[in-house]
Amino acid sequence: MTDPASQRFLDEVGLESSTWAFPPATSADRFGLVAVGGDLAPQSLITAYCGGLFPMPVGRRRRLGWWSPDPRGILAIDSLVISRSLRRSLRRYEIRIDTAFTETMTNCGDPRRNGAWITSEFVRAYSELHRLGVAHSVETWLDDELVGGLYGVSLGGLFAGESMFHRQPDASKVALVALVGLMAPVEHALLDVQWATPHLQSLGVTECPRWRYLELLRLALAVDGPEFSPGPADQSS
Repeated sequence: MTDPASQRFLDEVGLESSTWAFPPATSADRFGLVAVGGDLAPQSLITAYCGGLFPMPVGRRRRLGWWSPDPRGILAIDSLVISRSLRRSLRRYEIRIDTAFTETMTNCGDPRRNGAWITSEFVRAYSELHRLGVAHSVETWLDDELVGGLYGVSLGGLFAGESMFHRQPDASKVALVALVGLMAPVEHALLDVQWATPHLQSLGVTECPRWRYLELLRLALAVDGPEFSPGPADQSS
C-alpha cells in the first residue's frame, strides 16, 4: 500500500503506484543501506524519497542500493555560510533554473571525478523526473557557458540535493546560495544533502539523527514547495 505522502505526489504527476514495496528507513544497516534491487522508474524514485531513501550504486557489481544514512546531512535554510569571497562570486555569475538539466547532471557524473557514480541509467531516470517537474537543476553560467550547478528532487518542501559540480571558482557554491534563496519562503523547508562532508560542513551543513530527519521530512512533504520557474533567476536580493 502506497503511503499518503507519496500517493499525493504520484497523483500530481499522473503516475501509478510503484511496483516495489520499500523497507522502512529505520531498517538500514550500520552503513545506511536499506535495500538492494528495484528500479529507477519515476514512481519508484518518488516513493523512495518520500520514505527517506535515495538510490546509489553499491558494491563492485554496482547494484542499485537504497540508502538512509544515520546521521543525515541537512542544511538549515538560515544556516548557510556565505564567506566574503563567495559573496563577491555571487556578482560574477548568472543563475538559471532548469535550462540545462541533463547537461548539469552529466557534468556531475563526469567519470573523471573521484567517486563518480552517476551512470547513464541515472541520467535517463532523473531526466524523466525532470520532465515530470519533480527534479530540477540550479545552474551557474558565465559568458553564456555552463560552469557549475546542482540538481536534485523537489517534493513539497523537500529538496533532496543529489550532486553538484563546478568548472570555475565558487560556481557550485553560488548555485547552492540560489537554491537556498528559492527555498527560504517555504515553511518547513528541508534541504537534504545525504552525507555531511567536510566541504559541505564548511557551508553550514550539519548532521541530524535519522529519527529527526524523518520527522522533518514528514513536515516538509506536507507543504507546498518552491517555484522552479525555468530561465534566468531573480538575483536582485
